[in-house]
Amino acid sequence: MEAIFSKEIQAGLDKARVASLKRASRLRVSAGGKIHPILRMWKSGFAMEAEAPSLRGRVDLYDGSLHLMQCLIIASDDENGERRYEFKRATAVSQAPAVDFEIADDAPVGLIEDAR
Repeated sequence: MEAIFSKEIQAGLDKARVASLKRASRLRVSAGGKIHPILRMWKSGFAMEAEAPSLRGRVDLYDGSLHLMQCLIIASDDENGERRYEFKRATAVSQAPAVDFEIADDAPVGLIEDAR
């Protein structure tokens, strides 16, 4: 059995759901020097508030202050007070520089010199 609500009540419920998701999420998108909260995220994209500015192109994705990914995104659709975005590319951010050679498991960690 489905409950049928008036448009005003449904809009209020959608607004309360979005506010709850916004408080619970630490995820953020940084684009053009501005930071926007993410309501939820899945493997191929994420959702923001429908009132958020429309984003497209390269963005940085953060979990609190931890930089997670650099992404290329496109807006896919608006539904239930959310604007959904899909990743064209999502590259995880590494804390160490990339190397172009294999590092052996038994490689020395440092160099100790004889200081005589």
